[in-house]
Amino acid sequence: MFLDKFKYFFDCCAGTWKTERTYHYLTHNQVERSHTEFTIEALSAGLKVKVFSDNGRTPAPELDSLPGYHLAFHTVSEKGEEVSQQLNLLFVPVSSDSPILEGDYLRDRAYEEARPIISHFRFDTTTRELLMTTNYTRVVAVDSITLINPTLRIRKIVNYQRPPEGHPLDNPVLVGFGVERKAV
Repeated sequence: MFLDKFKYFFDCCAGTWKTERTYHYLTHNQVERSHTEFTIEALSAGLKVKVFSDNGRTPAPELDSLPGYHLAFHTVSEKGEEVSQQLNLLFVPVSSDSPILEGDYLRDRAYEEARPIISHFRFDTTTRELLMTTNYTRVVAVDSITLINPTLRIRKIVNYQRPPEGHPLDNPVLVGFGVERKAV
């Protein structure tokens, strides 16, 4: 049941999306708006194996059932700055405790640092919120995607200054919000 709801979330996420976001840079009290268009496509078995390999892992036996996607995006800020990136990502459930599913989120290229990375994900089957936490060198990124319906998602991104090991995340440096609409 948990995996069916998780699969439904990703089935809805496949396709082309447009988003308007607002970023609040707390270190220098700046607000910036941006527009992003992105496409999400299912990964082939071969690319899933590559994502495992890039992250130094042996492919899971249930490879075919794991949600894996190719993400390509292009962002234009209100200042005219442009950023484009493509990456492959894979979600590997590790545990489920009603109504929560948790596991590893593997990418062949991270957003903040151009390298393969393994993060943690938590999916709430009741609220359809996917929460991804990534420990980068300088920040810890906590990214939330809530599926409202098959064509509307709400996005929240909070980057915290990376605290010393064992200390709480309590110093946000960037907060972003977005409304994402699927192109029909």
